[in-house]
This record gives sequence, C-alpha cells and structure tokens, in this order.
Amino acid sequence: MLSRLYELIWADWLWFPEGHGWADLKDHDGKVFPKPQDLWATVPIALCFLVIRQIFERTVAIPLASLLGVRDNKRVHAPPNPILESHFCSTSKHPTQSSIERLSKQTGCSVRQVQRWFRRRRNQDRPSKLKKFREASWRFTFYLLAFFAGLAALIDKPWLYDMKQMWEDFPKMPLLPSQYWYYMIELGFYLSLVFSVASDIKRKDFKEQIVHHVATIFLISFSWLVNYIRGGTLIMLVHDASDYLMESAKMFNYAGWRRTCNFIFTLFAAVFIITRLIILPFWIMHTTWVYPLTLYPPFFGFYFFNGLMLVLLALHIFWAGLILRMVIKFLPGNDIVEDERSDKEETESEDEDNDREKREKSKNGHVQNGHTLLNNNRSKTD
Repeated sequence: MLSRLYELIWADWLWFPEGHGWADLKDHDGKVFPKPQDLWATVPIALCFLVIRQIFERTVAIPLASLLGVRDNKRVHAPPNPILESHFCSTSKHPTQSSIERLSKQTGCSVRQVQRWFRRRRNQDRPSKLKKFREASWRFTFYLLAFFAGLAALIDKPWLYDMKQMWEDFPKMPLLPSQYWYYMIELGFYLSLVFSVASDIKRKDFKEQIVHHVATIFLISFSWLVNYIRGGTLIMLVHDASDYLMESAKMFNYAGWRRTCNFIFTLFAAVFIITRLIILPFWIMHTTWVYPLTLYPPFFGFYFFNGLMLVLLALHIFWAGLILRMVIKFLPGNDIVEDERSDKEETESEDEDNDREKREKSKNGHVQNGHTLLNNNRSKTD
C-alpha cells in the first residue's frame, strides 16, 4: 500500500510534461542535475545562519547601532501584582473598562493606576529599538549580499534577458555550481527564519509572514526537485531586489535619521512595486504560466508551481497596500515613516490624555442630538 502511494506521489505524469520524467534528471556524461537529497544540506546551512546571526548581532550590529545613535527610551516596569499579572497572562492584555473597574476593586488600586499598570506591562513585552535594529541589520546584510551574489550569478545568463529561454531543453538542463549555492543559501536562510520565528519580533502581519516563508520554502524546494531552476533563480533575484532597501530604511528609522529613512523608504516602495507587481506577474509569471502552454499540455506540477506563485503575488498586493499607506502618511510632511506592522510603544502622556478626555466628557455631560455639549469654561487657545 505504501509503496503504491510512493509511486503515485512520484509519478512522472504528475510533475513533468508528457514525454519527460525523473529519468531525465540522472547524471550522465559529466552533467550534474538537481537531486532531492541535495535539499538536506539546507538544514545545517540554516543552523549555521543562526550561529552567524548571533555573532553578527553582537560584534557588528550593536556597535553599528551605537555609532548611528540608536537609543532606547527608559521604560518604567510595572510593579509586581499577582492579580493584575494573572489577568494579563491568562485573560487579556487589553482589558475592557468593566474589567478595569473590577480589577480596581480587587486590588484596591484606582482605575487610573490599573490602566497605567497594564500600559507599563505591555511595554515590558515590546521589543526594544536595539533588538529591532539588530534584526533589521542582519536581514539587510543578507538580502544585500544575496541580491548582488544572485545578480553576479545571472548577469551572463541568456534567460535573464530572454525569459523564454528558461524552458529551453527543459527538464534536461544541467545544474551549474553557482545555481547550486544560490539555492542552498537562499533556502537555508528562509529555513533559519522559520527556526527563529519564536524569538524574532512579531509584527501585525505575523501570519502573513509565516505564510510567505512557508510558500517560499515550498516554491524553492519544488523548483529544485523538478529542475525549474532557471525560473527559480529569477524569482529569488526579484524578491531580494527590494528587501535590503526595506531593512535599511528600518535601521535609519530606529536611529532617528528621518530624511534618510524617508528617502530610502520611497526608493524601496518604487523598487517593490516595479519588481513584485510588474516584473514578477507580467514577465516572470507570464513565462511560467502562459508561455509553457504553447510548448506542453498542462500537468499537475505546472498548476502546483504557479499556485504557489499566486500565493506570493497575493501577499505582495497586501504588502503593497501597507507600503502605499505609509508613503501617503509622510507625504504631507510627517516627520518619519512608521512601519504599519509594528506595535508602537505606549507612553505615560497617552495615559494622561485619555484620562483627561474622560474627565472632560464627564464634565460636559450627556450627548445631545449626537453632539457632545461644549464646556464653556474651557480656556481658548487661539
């Protein structure tokens, strides 16, 4: 039963066009082809990346952060309170007004003290600027090196300029050493991101990031197995083209270099839209989806590969919306671009503003005809 299932999963007709199969990927006459067992090399590579990252962050990122002037605001820790801590950990980090009033009675603290405790406690769990800078600088370094290494590996390849050539002699295209290392390093890096997901900064698009990493790992692995390597290298190059710009914008954001951050972020937005919303769908995906149908009848592997591409494209459209929102925010003259995905730290001034607003509402009385009554005793500021 298991042997029949194994044979069905690896059947030629599932993954290759008619007339081709796994036999075409056997080494012969000095030509080397990708093999499934090659992918195991990415696991130790991923573990090496985790070690290198720790060394990099301590020896490069931290001194660089100090050089650029990255400073963390001093945080006031919430005093120990078992009742509030239990509610924070097991019920909600953002209690409702009724919960706050109930907790106030249980602890003997005022409502404002309970609100301040939860605000300080949430801030304790938020990553510091230095941690964010360290993570951004590590990713910036990898994406920058990966992009130019990929560009060097592809600059003399004809399929970089004529993408239809990625299907020439498919699937009997021999593996080049540069392609091997490009694949192993890229896949190893994305595996390391999955391994470190528990300790990395969790942003608002955490779920989308996980989907992206998993889809990317499947896409890279599948393109290796069936020798879609020419198309795979183009896809990786297009993705790396904008990532290092985003990470460098974050670095200058954390350092407070406002004009530099805004300039780089604007450049990133332009490159992201050009590479991921124009080049990827209209050039690369056209060559992986439309053009192959003129050469071969459709098969399952064709749909599987392009299905993963559609998942990535959907995520790119989602992130493009966030990017454009950030660009629009700073166009009127805001000081700095804020990452829409980041969880902003709450301050004591926000607590005071909220408390003042509530006091003013209680002074002004009830709402009449949908409008709050004006406080005639309020001093004018103009």
